[in-house]
Amino acid sequence: MADVLFESNLPGLTHRGKVRDTYDLGDRLLIVATDRISALDVVLPTPVPGKGKVLTMLSAWWFERVSGVIPNHFIAVITRENRHLVPFELGEAYYGRSMLVRKAQRLDAECIARGYLSGSAWKEYRERGTVCGIPLPEGLRESDRLPEAIFTPSTKAASGHDENITYEQLVELVGDEAANAMRVRTLALYTYAHTVALERGIIIADTKFEFGWWNDEVILIDEVLTPDSSRFWLASEYRPGGPQPSLDKQPVRDWLAANWREGDPPPELPQSVVDATVERYLTAYRMLTGEELSL
Repeated sequence: MADVLFESNLPGLTHRGKVRDTYDLGDRLLIVATDRISALDVVLPTPVPGKGKVLTMLSAWWFERVSGVIPNHFIAVITRENRHLVPFELGEAYYGRSMLVRKAQRLDAECIARGYLSGSAWKEYRERGTVCGIPLPEGLRESDRLPEAIFTPSTKAASGHDENITYEQLVELVGDEAANAMRVRTLALYTYAHTVALERGIIIADTKFEFGWWNDEVILIDEVLTPDSSRFWLASEYRPGGPQPSLDKQPVRDWLAANWREGDPPPELPQSVVDATVERYLTAYRMLTGEELSL
């Protein structure tokens, strides 16, 4: 098992997010995916061993697959072999979890694509017949596939809750050109990724992307199509009408929902929940890429 990295410590730190730490290298950034895990808008004190490596390697796999269609910020995953790309010394714990990327100007919104009715979307639909204010047909069940994927942007909160916004509010936030590119590219990415994953036995129920300006173009940034940013279901066990077996951090969400009250300090996770999460992340990686990931 790889070394656990809860918090990185390198020169040039510019941002410490819920999971990733970002370092400024001039015209490039180094993004280190730690083993921190967040759920229900809180960062938990218990690391999930190897999680950062899964996120980095799976994001790299997707970035390379979509680069011919959607431009993105990915340059390389830092390994022992290419460590010269970084202008300072890295320890063993950083290899495989650190990504060198182009420095883009982040657009401060999250772009969510929903193809199935689950989570907060299912809750809203039961109450109002809508998802993020978008009317949907009557009679849908939990986990049903939607007639077509929908785009539901949200604010990007550094801490606390993200808030759903309308497309018109997105335009006010980032401008018409960027908003249109974000919507079109989000739905194109989701449609493509859903097809690729389904061929490998995984349903991507929903996912979120982030974008930024680079060389006068809106490009894909951050991570992409990982168990942190996506809801992965096992296609072989898909049965609409209730919750689905998942390959993401649902064990963490479920345990928190049953054992934590919002406003209280985030609790330590039981080892069983940590182990279940590691297993799901590794299974998702193996099913999607066809390769085993050594931690």
